[in-house]
Order: sequence, then C-alpha cells, then structure tokens
Amino acid sequence: MELKRVVVTGLGAVTPLGNTPEETWANMVAGKSGAAPITHFDTTNFKTKFACEVKDLNINDYLDRKEARKLDRYTQLAMISAIQGIKDSGLDMETVDRNRIGVIYGVGIGGIQTFEDEVVYYGQHLDEGPKFNPFFIPKMIADIASGQISIMYGLHGPNYTTTSACASSTSALADAFNQIRLGKANVIVSGGAEAAICGSGVGGFNAMHALSTRNDDPERASRPFSASRDGFVMGEGAACIVLEELEHAKARGAKIYAEMVGEGASADAHHITASHPEGLGARLVMMNALEDAGMKPEDIDYINVHGTSTPVGDISEARAIKDLFGEHAYQLNISSTKSMTGHLLGAAGAVEAMASILAVKNDIVPPTINHAEDDIDENIDYDLNFTFNTAQKREVRAALSNTFGFGGHNACVIFKKYAE
Repeated sequence: MELKRVVVTGLGAVTPLGNTPEETWANMVAGKSGAAPITHFDTTNFKTKFACEVKDLNINDYLDRKEARKLDRYTQLAMISAIQGIKDSGLDMETVDRNRIGVIYGVGIGGIQTFEDEVVYYGQHLDEGPKFNPFFIPKMIADIASGQISIMYGLHGPNYTTTSACASSTSALADAFNQIRLGKANVIVSGGAEAAICGSGVGGFNAMHALSTRNDDPERASRPFSASRDGFVMGEGAACIVLEELEHAKARGAKIYAEMVGEGASADAHHITASHPEGLGARLVMMNALEDAGMKPEDIDYINVHGTSTPVGDISEARAIKDLFGEHAYQLNISSTKSMTGHLLGAAGAVEAMASILAVKNDIVPPTINHAEDDIDENIDYDLNFTFNTAQKREVRAALSNTFGFGGHNACVIFKKYAE
C-alpha cells in the first residue's frame, strides 16, 4: 500500500505569548516570556504564585456567550484554536466532503476547573444532598473538545481525544498523520488544549515539588538547561494544526506550511514522573520517528525539545540527543520554547509542533531564554547549540519536536520543507 503524503495547511493558537499564531510566533522569536503573577485564583497560601496565562482574550469574539458558559476553559481554548486553524486553512465546509474530515485533539487533564468548582460547591452544600450543574460531566470530560469542534463544523470523520500526559497533543498529531496517510481521511483538524491554572492544578503540582517557586522573578523562572532551574512553569492554551492529504490540498489550491513526514512513540518504563536518567526512552522515540520518516540524523536541523526546566529531565534529553545524533548533534539547533510559553501540559506538543513548522517555513530557530553564561550545569554539554537567549537565522530543512509525559509516555513528530 502506498502511503499518502501529509501537509500542514492551517494553524491556530491561543497561548501565553499571543492569541493568534502570528502573535505567538513573533513574541517567541523575540524571546519574550509569558510568565506573570496568577490572576485566575487567589494564590496567597500557595508555594507558586505565577504561571503563563492566556491574556486579553475575549472568548465571546469567537463563541456565543450563552454557549461558552456550558464549556470548560480548556474546551473554549480548543475551539478557538480550531476556528482559527480552519479559517487559516481556507477549507470551505460547503464544498468539502465532511465525512472525510476528522478531529483529533490531545489533552492531559481536561476540565479540572469544572471538576474543582462542582466538587467544592457540593462540599459546601452537603446537607442539601447531591446538587450538581447538569453540564458538569459534559464540561469536564477530556474528550469533549474534539466532540464540540466536530459538532460546530459538522465533521463526521474520525473523532477522539488522546491522553498521554504532556505528550498528549503530539500523540494526537501522530494519530492524525496516520489516519490521513493510510487513506482513512482527507483532513484532520488536530492539536491540543489545556487549562489547569487553578487551585487544584497548581496545588497538586506543588505537592509533587514539580513547579518553580521563583516568585520574585516569574519571567526568568523557566530556564531550561541552566544549573539554577528549579522546576517547570505551568502554562495554558491551545494550538490547532490542520493536516491534509497532499493531493486534496493541491486540488483546492491550499497554501502549504510544511510536510509532516514522521512520528515516533516509546515508553521509558522507568518511573511515574521522572524520565529515564540516561534518556533511553527519549533516544528511542527520536530514532523511531527518524525511521518512520526514512530520514537520517543528519537530515534534521532543529529540535524543539521537551526541555521543561526540571533538574532531571533536561539532562536526560540532552544525553539522548548526543547519543542518537553523534557528531551531528553539534550541528543542530536545539531550543526549548517552554522557556517562554511555560509548560502547557497536554497542549505543549501542539504549540511546539507549530513552532517547529514555522521554524521550517521561516528558517528561524526560536530561542531558549533565561540562560546566564555562568549558570552552568556540569552534567550538560554546552558545546551543543541550545540557541540561548537569541533567535538564530539558519536553513531549517527539517525539524523534530519532542514531548514526554508522566507515566513515561514519549512522542515525537517531524516536519520538513514541502517540495513537489
């Protein structure tokens, strides 16, 4: 069976760096941080008091006010990203075969704010018996964002949600890619969303000692590959990647950002939260993606790393890159855009895939910000080009994007310049 070619024809994004892909990319290239004091809830009694929130977004510019109230924030963000992505793709829903257009989105947690609100309210009214909002369950469940997007556009193709912790939306992109190249769909509206900046989200990660507590300097708190890193910075947002079968895209004259050429998956099989110290799972997932794409390590110019700014994870990923790429590792550009966006959990893979796609399209590598020359970790090889602090212009023939999740879930996707 000859596999179909798959291209990117639309992008959408709502992130801590901007409420469109263009704004997000411009601030990413400029090296801006999205971190600031938390406004979503009172952090007085919390160890961490800052995060990377979406800012100045008017939900009702995209969604009907009454209908938006029936949606958890993560679903609102997912739908907005999809609205942007579908518009950008130029798909005419009146003329396309909607039976062959699907929606596959990733989310790590889902409607945690809705769950928190409902359970707290119930706890305060125990004497009244069970008393829940009738939209509690459909607002909370993790699969509802993809369902709502399909309902909004009448899309009858494959529709489901992937959940693999922080690898969730990369897993969604991988599944979307496979659905199209196997001929099961013409278009998949894919991506991911997350909105967990709430008391239970921040409090839960604080209890694990996973979050940075650099409350006096939020903008500089996410500092991947620096010795003084002290945990990740939580982010929220969503991104949409419209994937399309090449001939279908060409037939309707669609613009093409890049071609998706490979995906990989692996498991660390090591620990529920910590990555394998030698990066075995990280090495394997990148190797699997390269093999799937029919590419050699030297074909890659840029790696958008998982790079969460955690003590163990950054070291193991850098080791995995050196081990797999060998001497070519020193010719790569490597960067962690989480230094600017924070960690968007289940949405991270989609946002970072978008960054990788735009790096390929524009021949610009976004930076890893917040590194000081004397902030050196002896376990990291700084001869690798981490693209510290300043974006770098270079030819980016192909980019690889890594995401790793709690439970040892690893996912990787590869994009390259489109050519006939």
